[in-house]
Amino acid sequence: MVYIIAEAGVNHNGSLIEAKKLIKAAKNAGADAVKFQTFKAESLILEDTKKAEYQRRNSSNESQYEMLKKLELSYSDFVILKKYAEDKKIDFLSSAFDLEALEFLISLNLSKYKIPSGEITNKPMLKIIGSLNKPTILSTGMCSIKEIQDGFDVLTTSGLKKDNITILHCNTDYPTKFIDVNLLAMQKISEIFKVDVGYSDHTLGNEVSVAAVALGAKVIEKHLTLDNTLDGPDHSSSLDPDQFENLVKSIRNTESALGKIKKTPSSSEKANIFYARKSIVASKAINKGDIFTEENLDCKRPAGGISPMHWDSILGKIAKREYSKGEYIEK
Repeated sequence: MVYIIAEAGVNHNGSLIEAKKLIKAAKNAGADAVKFQTFKAESLILEDTKKAEYQRRNSSNESQYEMLKKLELSYSDFVILKKYAEDKKIDFLSSAFDLEALEFLISLNLSKYKIPSGEITNKPMLKIIGSLNKPTILSTGMCSIKEIQDGFDVLTTSGLKKDNITILHCNTDYPTKFIDVNLLAMQKISEIFKVDVGYSDHTLGNEVSVAAVALGAKVIEKHLTLDNTLDGPDHSSSLDPDQFENLVKSIRNTESALGKIKKTPSSSEKANIFYARKSIVASKAINKGDIFTEENLDCKRPAGGISPMHWDSILGKIAKREYSKGEYIEK
């Protein structure tokens, strides 16, 4: 079953209360996991760093440091949130954006580790996560195949088994334009690295996530917000709770529809074979001794007689008895 992550990220706007609401909304929407972002602004970024363009579009006029400082949650907040998620019976995940934050998350004994796109070139972080050899999800926004390979190699040489790695295709723009999704790259990643793949979706709507599932995604990550109109870098490109619930339903329906590679009639349609297929019948009265021809035979529903696939073998044969119009022909 596809593992669906509700990316709460920083959509709590620095509020523990709002973060709890996001966990509850994720659970109610049917997500398998809710994920946050753990960092200390002073450990993550230089104070004079400017915002990315999407951050300028989607949040107030301030430096990236000032923005992130307002979006921090304390370590004690994350302890509370993990317990709250456990009580709600939804997996709790968080991405570390600095080494101190990673050490803290390790102390929480998370079931999985998620490496965000921006940290795929952070070798010290990759080495630590790799040494844990726990299920690890690696996002690849802004990456070339070589950069994915480099990060992958650091993880595996540090002790992470391939079976514990899932690689997410991703585009790091908020929202991502459909023309920039390049979803087929997900299949190329699967082909090269021979691991489970998925998609971290920053597009508007749910079409791309559903398409990713149809193409083989085992993990889908999508941002969740309580209100798209709130100030903050990710709210406008996130799904609200109702939209996220629709996404989950669409993914589950798609999984069900994919079925298996084998082509065979389903149990539900077998009963329709009799009514939908045809039999060879007399198109007019036929006397005993007449020759079966295209002029006195036809193919009509229902099945139950000789299949029209035997048409050629019936033509030219002699009728052994009389047939009325519409009667099944017998061999």
